[in-house]
Amino acid sequence: MDVIVEISKEDAYELMDRTAKFIVERRMGSAALLFIESLRPLNFIASQILYLVAPFAEIIFKPKEYQKFACALENDENIKYLMDKIDELDAEYHKKIKAEKKKAKELKLKKKELKKKLK
Repeated sequence: MDVIVEISKEDAYELMDRTAKFIVERRMGSAALLFIESLRPLNFIASQILYLVAPFAEIIFKPKEYQKFACALENDENIKYLMDKIDELDAEYHKKIKAEKKKAKELKLKKKELKKKLK
């Protein structure tokens, strides 16, 4: 089995985009940002640990994707991109939720007004 030791910037960003989307969809954006920021100085060590546990992790994850992710974590620029993407997607998510709540509240008010008119 070949070990991936290099990843293109485009592939790394695509992988970081998917990771950010995965995190935000599970509403873990703030926690993930805190975790990533606190461990940011250790990102290279963390990526090496991912290589260490690769034989076990590859039972669960696709081997090539796992290796690409470990490789991408070696570069601080990719970590910064991941954090920015999580922040961006999390802000969009909260904006969407806020708009949905506002719309639901408006519908509820309209429903009340309609009931009053019918009485």
